[in-house]
Order: sequence, then C-alpha cells, then structure tokens
Amino acid sequence: MDVSSIGSSSINSYCKSLTKYSRRVSREVFIGEIPMGGGNPIRIQSMTTPDTMDTQASVEQILRMVESGCEYVRLTAPSIKEAENLAQIKKELRKRGCQVPLVADIHFTPNAAEVAAKIVEKVRINPGNYADKKRFETIDYTDEAYQAELGRIKKRFKPLVEICKEYGTAMRIGTNHGSLSDRILSRYGDTPLGMVESALEFVRICEEMDYYDLVISMKASNTQVMVQAYRLLVNKLEEEGLQPYPLHLGVTEAGEGEDGRIKSAVGIGTLLEDGLGDTVRVSLTEEPEKEAPVAKLLIDRYKNRTAHEEIPPIFTNPVDPFHYARRKSREVLNIGGNNVPRVITDLSHISSLTEKNLKSVGHFYLPELDKWKMNDLGCDYIYTGNQPVDFMLPNGLKELINFKSWKNSDDKENKFPVFQPEELLEGYEKHHSLNFLLLDAGNFHQAIWEVIKRDPSLVVLLDTHNKHAMPAQRRLFFELMIEELTVPVVIVRKFGKLSEDQLQIDAATDIGGLLIDGFGDGVMLSTEHLVKEQSKTEQLQQVKVYNNLSFGILQAARTRMSKTEYISCPSCGRTLFDLQETTAMIRKRTDHLKGVKIGIMGCIVNGPGEMADADYGYVGSGKGKITLYRGQEVVKRNVASENAVDELIEIIREDDNWTEPEAVE
Repeated sequence: MDVSSIGSSSINSYCKSLTKYSRRVSREVFIGEIPMGGGNPIRIQSMTTPDTMDTQASVEQILRMVESGCEYVRLTAPSIKEAENLAQIKKELRKRGCQVPLVADIHFTPNAAEVAAKIVEKVRINPGNYADKKRFETIDYTDEAYQAELGRIKKRFKPLVEICKEYGTAMRIGTNHGSLSDRILSRYGDTPLGMVESALEFVRICEEMDYYDLVISMKASNTQVMVQAYRLLVNKLEEEGLQPYPLHLGVTEAGEGEDGRIKSAVGIGTLLEDGLGDTVRVSLTEEPEKEAPVAKLLIDRYKNRTAHEEIPPIFTNPVDPFHYARRKSREVLNIGGNNVPRVITDLSHISSLTEKNLKSVGHFYLPELDKWKMNDLGCDYIYTGNQPVDFMLPNGLKELINFKSWKNSDDKENKFPVFQPEELLEGYEKHHSLNFLLLDAGNFHQAIWEVIKRDPSLVVLLDTHNKHAMPAQRRLFFELMIEELTVPVVIVRKFGKLSEDQLQIDAATDIGGLLIDGFGDGVMLSTEHLVKEQSKTEQLQQVKVYNNLSFGILQAARTRMSKTEYISCPSCGRTLFDLQETTAMIRKRTDHLKGVKIGIMGCIVNGPGEMADADYGYVGSGKGKITLYRGQEVVKRNVASENAVDELIEIIREDDNWTEPEAVE
C-alpha cells in the first residue's frame, strides 16, 4: 500500500502532527519573572511538605527544591493565616537570594486565595471546590437552575480575578478528576468532558473580564482519564475560540518509587510525545526535591526531538483520542483477542540458562518437590533467540526462538519461531498455530503486508529504530486499523544502557503512550545491551528489572492489573501523618493483593476525591486519626492511627478481597 497517503480528513486539533514532533504553541504567561508557554522551555515545579506556618522549614526545603531543579514552588494555603504567612516565607527567601516564583495552592477557601494573590506570583484554584461543594449527591438541574449556579460562581470568583489583574498575579485553574463538584458530576458525569467543562466555566469568566494570565491542568490518578482530558481540553479551547493557555501536566497521587515514576511517565510522557505541556510536576510520595530530577528526565527527551527520522504523514486518526477502546485483534493461541497484553521477557543474551535462572522472570523452581511456582509478575513467554533452553518449562510459560534455531530444533511443537521478514517471504516451514514476525515500523514493504493479510498464525513483534519511537510505531497501528487487519501486535523496544530511572521514564512513555490509545497485545523489552563483562547474576538482575518494568507499564496504563495499586498523594503542608512511612507500612502488609487499589491520602482535601478510583481509602482526618473508606463511602471514622492498618485489612477481609501472602523460596 502507499504509506504516504493514508486518509483524507483533517487532523485532530489537539495535536499538530501525529508523526512529526512539534510542540503546541501556547500563550506566554509570566509567573513572576519566569515565563511559561510560548517559546519558553518546559518548566519544572514541585510542592513543599512542611506546614506553611513553619516559615523556616518551608524556606529550607524550598532552597533544596530549587537546587534540585524546581523553577516554581507551590505551597498549600488552606486558610487565611497560611496565606498571610506566605509573605514571611517570600521575604526570607528573597533575603537568602532566592527569587523562585511562589504558587499558593487553594482549596475551599476563596478568602485565602484573595489574600495569597496579593503576595505570591501565582495562585492555584480547584474549580471543583473553590465555589462549589462536593457531597456526592446527584442533583437534577434545570437549565435555568444550572445557569443560576454559574452566576453564583461568577460572583464568588470575580474578586480573585480582579486582584490578580491588579497585582499581575497568574492563576492556575487546576481540575482534579477526583474532586469534581456535584453540579458537574450531575450534568457531565465522572468523565474527561466533565473535567474540561469544570475548568472552562472559570476560563470563560476570566476572558469576560479580560484576564488571560492563566495556566490549566487536568489531573487524574487514572492515566487514561488524564490523557483524554488534556487532549479534549486543547480541542475545546480551539473549538470555542478561547486562548491557547499553557498546560500544567501531572498525574495525581502517582505513588512512590518505581510505580510512581512509571505512572507519571505513562501519563505525562504520552502528552509530551504529542507536543502538549508547558510545565511538569511529577507527584511522588517522596521528598519533593526528588521530583524535579524525574521531571527533568521526562522533559529532556524532547530537547532535540525535531531531528528524528522522518515518519510519513498521516491525516486521519482512526482512534478516538478522547475515549479508550482497545484495538480489535484476532486471538492467536493466547495472544490478542480478549486476552490481557502478554509479557515476553528477553533472555536471549543470557548463556546456559537453568531452571533456577527463571526466578528473574517470576517463575520459581522448587527442586525438592520438582514443582514450579509463579508470582504475580511471572512472564508469559521468554525469548531465547539462538540459545533455546534444554529443560522443560513450567506450564503456562512458552518459549520464542529465532527461526534458524527452531528449524533445527528437536521440539518444534513447544517452541515458537521468530521470523525476519526475508525468512517469512522465503516460504519456509512454520509452526502450525503460532509464528512471530519481527518487523521494524519504518522498514517493510507490500510483500510483507500481503503475508500479514494471509497468515492467521502470525503475531507481529513491532520494533523501531526511530528516535521518535512512539509515533513511528503508532503509525503502523493506524495503518492496520485503516486496512482492517487484526493481526496481534507485541510492542518491542530497545533502549541501550540507561540508568534505572531513565529506563523507567523512556519505556513507560514510549510503550505507555501506545497502550493508552488501545494499542498493543503484548510488550517485550530487549536486553541486547547487557554488558558481556557482567556476571550472570548481574545480568539476571537486569532481566528482572525489565520483566517487572513491563508489568508496571501495563498496570500504569490500566491494561493489565497484576499487583496492588497504591494511589498515594505526594504529601504537603496539610498532611496529618508521615505519609512515606505509612505508605511503606501499608504496602508491606498488602502488596500481595493483586488488582486491589488502595488510596492513601494525607488529608481530607485529597481524599476521598483524589482516590475516587480506589477500592479502599486511608485518609488523615485529624492528628493521629484516620478515616477509612470503601470506595467513596466512609466505613470508619477517627480510627487511632496505630490501629488503622489492621482496621483497613479487616474491611478488605469483610469484602472477601483478602488473601494471605504466600512465601516463595
């Protein structure tokens, strides 16, 4: 087929190009002396964790944050007294030679916002609770009643806009998926459209008042919802003729460690790939000075992205970018169809594999019993290249080997061949039920296309050498959909030798961006970079990292839930307990509960709203007091913190969602 002439309709307006990297041109907004948007670099920011009334602790942490790379710093101002103390913090910072712009974070208290707007360079308001209330009530509004509510909001909001205009203060209108007002939920539901409309109600008021120093965010802990909301926002701004405001990107309550980094990269990275985003905040349940370096890893990938290998243009997007739907593929053995995306782990660069070595991919051999056990991160396939294993694999684990090795194998039934395109075209012998084709997204021709059409046993292993990897691979998925070809496709990526943080960011962005749009029947991360001088133990440890990362990306993209998910906030001055310590304690007791989502929120501002996607919630409600939730329903109030984890586990038991952890030797 002619790969340069796909489709004829105009491109989606949320993204200038689906194949050529081009950053969205937004309005320039000055935050103090540091402008955002326009032609400026993507900015990095974070949020303090001490009580805002503790001037010294706040100042010391801000200095560390700036040193780590923060260009803006946000502080919570839950009441007028904290808003007023921002002046002392700012004064001390300036005395220490620190000019970083400060942002006041406001929830529930318009009076505090009005005070803060006279002091700091920017205020953040949440339209879900600035002038609205959330009682989880469904209200049937007439059009007249709805308009009356908008009039009430405008009356409450106008004083802040007037102060911001007078003092040159910028504003972020920051919608959170979990804290949409009852009014928005009643009309639009718990949807990306509801998130967008929640913000646009306030944007329209600002524009009516000739105030344009706005930044907008659409945060969610669900990466699919977050990506859809930002895309829809950009579309709606253009559709309504509103200004192209800068975008603040972030995944709320991403969590800690590897999970937090992967989840942030899936959400933020997907949008950065399409040129969206003017400032980034990575929300980790760690010290805030650890967030900026992760954000920098995300952003730095796009500094020279325009020099990527050319990808033929595409003019029709066969995917609805505002709603998730998995691409339809046929089932080949247990790949594609309605099966969860499979994990193929690359062991082709490990010599002399033994049963014991499969521990690195989640399969444990117990020699005393001559049996196998598998944990929740046990891969589905291993790829051994030209070095097939010489022992019997456990039930449920299958092996891929290169075609030439398969052709000479004594076991052609239980091993599956991987063909290069030229080998497939030669018409050699194939497996009767499952064959793999290794294909580069930018290097195939009509003959291969015809083979894909004809052979129902094929699964494509889709690789790319293009620096702009995600769009290169996405384009081939588009072609398959337009041609109505249902061949299953496993996403293959090679990253070379990277730090563990960079590997997590790059893989989660490139692969997660495809999964978010419903693409991919599996994942395989190449380990060809393994250093030969390393010991076998060191090599297997790297294989374990890659295997676990594959599962982590699938989970972060909400396409395969294989472990407990923690929706934990990054802590701030409102937090009522040691969030990092508590999260670690809860994780230790519950991390074997596959697929269960637990929200861990420092205060009532973030919960229950921000854990709306969680099955259970642990929320600070007072000094040493915890409120426990089942979904959005309060189950127990004011539980002593020393007993709260046990009480949480008891609630999980009552729902028959508890299993005892099983030790694996």
